[in-house]
Amino acid sequence: MIMENRKKVAFYTLGCKLNFSETSTIARSFNDEGFDRVDFEETADIYVINTCSVTENADKQFKQIVKKALKNNDKAFVAAVGCYAQLKPEELAAVDGVDLVLGATEKFKITDYINDLSKNDMGEIHSCEIEEADFYVGSYSIGDRTRAFLKVQDGCDYKCTYCTIPLARGISRSDTMENVMKNAQEISLKGIKEIVLTGVNVGDYGKGEFGNKKHEHTFFELVQALDTVEGIERLRISSIEPNLLKNETIEFVSKSKTFVPHFHIPLQSGSNTILKKMKRRYLRELYAERVAKIREVMPNACIGVDVIVGFPGETDELFLETYNFLSDLDISYLHVFTYSERDNTEAIDFDGVVSANVRSKRSKMLRGLSVKKRRAFYEKELNTNHTVLFESENKEGYIHGFTENYVKVKTPWNPELVNTLHDITLTKIDEDGLVRFDFVEELV
Repeated sequence: MIMENRKKVAFYTLGCKLNFSETSTIARSFNDEGFDRVDFEETADIYVINTCSVTENADKQFKQIVKKALKNNDKAFVAAVGCYAQLKPEELAAVDGVDLVLGATEKFKITDYINDLSKNDMGEIHSCEIEEADFYVGSYSIGDRTRAFLKVQDGCDYKCTYCTIPLARGISRSDTMENVMKNAQEISLKGIKEIVLTGVNVGDYGKGEFGNKKHEHTFFELVQALDTVEGIERLRISSIEPNLLKNETIEFVSKSKTFVPHFHIPLQSGSNTILKKMKRRYLRELYAERVAKIREVMPNACIGVDVIVGFPGETDELFLETYNFLSDLDISYLHVFTYSERDNTEAIDFDGVVSANVRSKRSKMLRGLSVKKRRAFYEKELNTNHTVLFESENKEGYIHGFTENYVKVKTPWNPELVNTLHDITLTKIDEDGLVRFDFVEELV
């Protein structure tokens, strides 16, 4: 019997955890159609690039990835999906070597578009008006990591003046509670130890759950339900708006056996003047209250912060408001983003444009503050006991893992440690900023 040659597909994901969960779901649809998934560095018949619109150099990055794919196989079929594909489909279709561009409603139907894998002179576009992106497709990532990213929500109804995500992903809508629980149980059965909840605005969970705008469930009810899933050792909330992170959720996490003491809460600016210009839905006082509440019930919690520098109108004085606010706040690390102009946003027409070199300088200042904050957080955790979940990569002879409160640790590579949990004592901060430890419970 002659075995038919199975076609090979490879994926490259840019951007957020949500994109990773969706790439994994798209990959499973290829598997169902008889394709074999291979690494992006390998020769494949199809290369699928899941794009992101957040990074300033999204177009430049995309072109480099297309070149890399065609270097592996110059006859390969190249498809672009994701946020940038929705926002700028013509730009991506015009990139040399791109054959197919799918917008927000089409990306999960990609296998319907690839019956003919011959190269096109110009990328074929199947986009949509973003108002049509009003239905929900559940996703989760498995197979790539020791943790799974579980998508529970998509889209956003916020109108932040700098952000294109509502234009790329549409209105806020949620998976049904029943489907979230089913996906969580499927993940558990695959031996994955940790689930990270992800979405565009996860705290808005429940809106649009059955295609209507009212909340059928709340985010707090989702957290309570997921805490009952058997076989999952850890649940982590990836990122949640401060106005949607309620005290009841914080208190529940502090008592939960599976939800870990780690919160990532976007701030964007420590200046109320800038927060109002951004059309954020809170002021810095509320943010400080949330941090204080977490510290009250979980003193060892890890608290991460998103912040944008160089927003139009951010004077030296207003930037210092942000810097000093963050310096005084009991947080653990920062994700610093340099503001970049986006088409079709309000902020692109604002006065008070900050020069590129000033944006860069402010970014460096906050990155330096982040290093100090993380170091102080790690030092506070020395000589305390934690549970670590080990990752699957061998990085220069070491295996890495994270404690429940997101301290990154390292120890000499041992494949038997992969995807296992161990009790440890944090002993010393390394020269590269990671933490060494002693086993309390040795590997059996």
